[in-house]
Amino acid sequence: MSDFYQNGVITTLHRLGASSLGRIEAELKHYARERPMALVLPCLHTEIDGSGLRGILEVLREVSYLHRIIVSVSGTTQAEEFKRVREFFRPLPEVVCVWGSGPTVGELLERQRASGLEPGPDGKGRAVWLGAGAALALGDVDALAFHDCDVLTYDREFLARLCYPVLSPHLDYDYCKGYYGRATDRLHGRVTRLFVTPLILSLKRTLGRELPLIEFVHGFRYPLAGEFSMKTTLARQVRIPSDWGLEVGLLAEVFRNASSQRICQVELCDNYDHKHQELSPLDPTRGLHRMVIDIATSLFRNLASVGVQFDAGFLNTLCSAYLRQAQDTISAYSDDSRINGLHFDPHAEELVVETFTAGLRAAGLAFVRDPMRSPLIPNWHRVSAAIPEFLSDLRYAVELDRRL
Repeated sequence: MSDFYQNGVITTLHRLGASSLGRIEAELKHYARERPMALVLPCLHTEIDGSGLRGILEVLREVSYLHRIIVSVSGTTQAEEFKRVREFFRPLPEVVCVWGSGPTVGELLERQRASGLEPGPDGKGRAVWLGAGAALALGDVDALAFHDCDVLTYDREFLARLCYPVLSPHLDYDYCKGYYGRATDRLHGRVTRLFVTPLILSLKRTLGRELPLIEFVHGFRYPLAGEFSMKTTLARQVRIPSDWGLEVGLLAEVFRNASSQRICQVELCDNYDHKHQELSPLDPTRGLHRMVIDIATSLFRNLASVGVQFDAGFLNTLCSAYLRQAQDTISAYSDDSRINGLHFDPHAEELVVETFTAGLRAAGLAFVRDPMRSPLIPNWHRVSAAIPEFLSDLRYAVELDRRL
């Protein structure tokens, strides 16, 4: 059984007592008659060969309240590979596949670039953005849910709890983010445990004052969760980061565009597992090392936008404060693991923190050198203003790719 703590920043919807899946799904089916909802799956084309997506497909075959499933495919320019993805999802009703790196959509993206609006590189961020754009182009849903395609602990309750807060008229949130615990025989979630949370605490200490944005991000139990849902009106307004800073950068966009009273987080399951990333301590362009650089850069950029000044002295202090906070966190998780009988390797955790400290310093130096660089893809409101026919052309492009 979960706790029932509310942090006072955003509403937390806990998973209390026995599962109520039947009731939730019945309500979702009823609400969806007047408030249709789509599921957007940002999908790397190779994920159809993984066990996670096969399990997700079997679960989705049993879900009846979704109006449409939008699969936003990335990572391939080959028509045969796109067709494999499309064929994989064929058992599901009302599936739309968006080929983000294909020639038809690619022509639209080049037109966007020519208008001075950068759509970013092929990857998850652009896949999320294109999936939302396809939903807006089709124009027949009121809300969207998003989640990754490598979830290994996926079930119907997971999806239902993600959809319910934005679909139910009795809750009526504009944005909802999932959270969960992550443990097997050991603790997982290294970037959240050993980087994001210690960094947020270090920023609060180093700045010496409360900043609403920092308090907002700190209010989320799992800020890097890839599962979220939102109203289509908000999807039109937020800018989507195109790098590994997607989750934190999107939270900053939600903070700017939605009232905190209309934002919540929901506990999706008791325990969560997915494909794990390598640490890559010697290569800052790969794995978790690259991820923390992009996350830190995103935080720095958003803090600078609210008046925080970054110089060498501040960055040195922040790195030292983070290192101390992260080391204290290792001790806390060691105790947490011991009382729960979990395996814990202090040396491996220290190596993670050392890698993350190097990533934090690299992010700070990169930001100081180029503070105006932004990986944010323009929101759909701006794209539509610059190219009024873009969404209708995107809809046509998706239809052309369907005929391949």
